[in-house]
Amino acid sequence: QVQLVESGGGSVQAGGSLRLSCAASEYTYSRSCMGWFRQAPGKEREGVAARYIGGIGTYYADSVKGRFTISQDNAKKTLYLQMNSLKPDDTAMYYCAAAPKICSGRWSSIEYFSYWGQGTQVTVSS
Repeated sequence: QVQLVESGGGSVQAGGSLRLSCAASEYTYSRSCMGWFRQAPGKEREGVAARYIGGIGTYYADSVKGRFTISQDNAKKTLYLQMNSLKPDDTAMYYCAAAPKICSGRWSSIEYFSYWGQGTQVTVSS
């Protein structure tokens, strides 16, 4: 059964940091492009970062470059999103996603991903 379980969300002040985790089942983890998306109230879901688990290829949205870092722990089958210098505009529900293929230039499209977690809320106050 395909499962993605996010954790690590919370409330922080602007300038603070959070680290999100996404624990994946074996099926999704070992052969996937995995990514983080976010959705703020009244806005469309947008791609934040993605990484191909099986090799090279890391992608970031321009809005988070230099502040967010996507990484993985293969032993734990877990994807991370380290978020530094958080801004109120980063407030959103954050979702982990997986696609059984390599990442590509289309990584930021929600249609590219087949599997989704339930989301974890991140709130940044000014």
